[in-house]
Amino acid sequence: MIRNLPVNNLRTAALLAVIATSFVVPGCGKKEQPAQPAPAKPAVSSPAQQNKPVQQPMSSSSKPAPPPVAQFDFSTKKDPFKPYVIVKPVPVLGAAASNKAALPIHSFDVSQFKLIGIVTGGKTNQAMVTDPNGKGYVLKSGMTIGKNDGRITAITNSGVEILEQFRDDNGRVRKEHIKITLPRKQ
Repeated sequence: MIRNLPVNNLRTAALLAVIATSFVVPGCGKKEQPAQPAPAKPAVSSPAQQNKPVQQPMSSSSKPAPPPVAQFDFSTKKDPFKPYVIVKPVPVLGAAASNKAALPIHSFDVSQFKLIGIVTGGKTNQAMVTDPNGKGYVLKSGMTIGKNDGRITAITNSGVEILEQFRDDNGRVRKEHIKITLPRKQ
């Protein structure tokens, strides 16, 4: 019967056949679960048993004890934040004494330093000097140098100007201007 129908009718017949088989053939690709029986009703018991709560009510004033926490003993362990070396502070006798002990640049007289070079043109001028042992130091304006804590007042193209203030034998404060110049080229 399907062979004699025109093409449009064939499509309609095929569509109807697919629809009919999906209704007629149960379980096409779907797994149905068997129906579950209704839960059984509990037997009617005495009124005293029905009013019992399942869990005891808890008072808000009494709280249960917290669970035990593992206690660690760190008394035998090293403290990772402690320094390896403990530096003892140096007793301070005065500003001049602390500077002399702290920096080797303060252990020589200003006249013993030799000026090696001067750098100009940046934000601040800088100079390099060497002590009698040959150790070099970079100087900037405002730094102190020498035994008498001479303050560097200016660094120019020609040299370094230092102002020393110290007390003489009579107890008066003396100011001495010292200039360290570059050695002449030979």
